[in-house]
Amino acid sequence: MKEEFNHPGGKLRRLGPNSCTDKELLAILLNTGTKRFSAEEVADMIIDRFGGINNIMGRSLNELMEIEGIGEVKATQIAALFELTKRIIKNLETA
Repeated sequence: MKEEFNHPGGKLRRLGPNSCTDKELLAILLNTGTKRFSAEEVADMIIDRFGGINNIMGRSLNELMEIEGIGEVKATQIAALFELTKRIIKNLETA
């Protein structure tokens, strides 16, 4: 039986981060959506726009802000997440 969750954060807390899709993890980071779109829908738009989660890294703030629901703050948070990811990978490679 598939368990239903009201939001991705609940799923992560109950089943752990490995149980979440890329869209759900990005939606958790976004935290909120817009009047028209949920955080999951905005996350979907980001992933669709760039052709997958791997293609978001290195995008400019302006490119991110072209997506409805992504303003300066959320674009900054996304850029910070991917910069941290890049640094973690670099540290692992040099360790």
